[in-house]
Amino acid sequence: MNSIQKAARQIIKWSFNLSVSLIENFSDMDIYKGKVDKLREYPKGTLGFDIAKCLDDHNLTLVPNYESHDLKHVLLEYDMTPVGEIRMQSFMLGNGNYTIPCFTILLFGVLLLPDEWSTLRKDFKLGRKSQPVSKWTIEEYASFETVDLRQHVIGTKKTKRTVWNMSSLTKYAAIVSVFAGVFGMVFCLPFLFSSNIADLIGAGFPFVGGSILTVGGLYTLSNLTKAKVETQVIS
Repeated sequence: MNSIQKAARQIIKWSFNLSVSLIENFSDMDIYKGKVDKLREYPKGTLGFDIAKCLDDHNLTLVPNYESHDLKHVLLEYDMTPVGEIRMQSFMLGNGNYTIPCFTILLFGVLLLPDEWSTLRKDFKLGRKSQPVSKWTIEEYASFETVDLRQHVIGTKKTKRTVWNMSSLTKYAAIVSVFAGVFGMVFCLPFLFSSNIADLIGAGFPFVGGSILTVGGLYTLSNLTKAKVETQVIS
């Protein structure tokens, strides 16, 4: 690993640590520490126990409003490292997790970790072949055996050959729209703090445009997912 690759991973690690620190500073962490204490009481081999052990091994606790994040790390066996985090987001995008945090973190990783592109592509494909887990909660699955859950989820989804109809084209156009929007917002963000009025105006319009692209793309993906669920219910 060269110095540039090491620096990129350090930047990602610093960014994640800063984000978690900010969230914790504005939250009542005693509540979440209590949740971890309860997870430690689960039998060895269960998902609840394994989540608590993983957090203890890394001297961490549950992140407020992102508790299921640690569930996925343990379930999917992605390390709690910069690369492991980006890889998990690639899996989750393939798994159908079309959210701003997922797009943002993955885009951040793609830009900083070009040496991992082939691995991220494999993770994305594995996510598509796995059962959806974006809605899983610790409360619902803590008592289940971790090994059994992995065998049920990873690589077990039957995938059909992609048919390029209007729905497929709309879906991929929406994903591109979100990526382009997030990239535009991140690129323009530093200029919004400039004291130069030209910089503010020049960055302001593209930033708003990026916001529109992002929101529009996410709204489209949400509607496509809703329509798919309704179709399954009817059938």
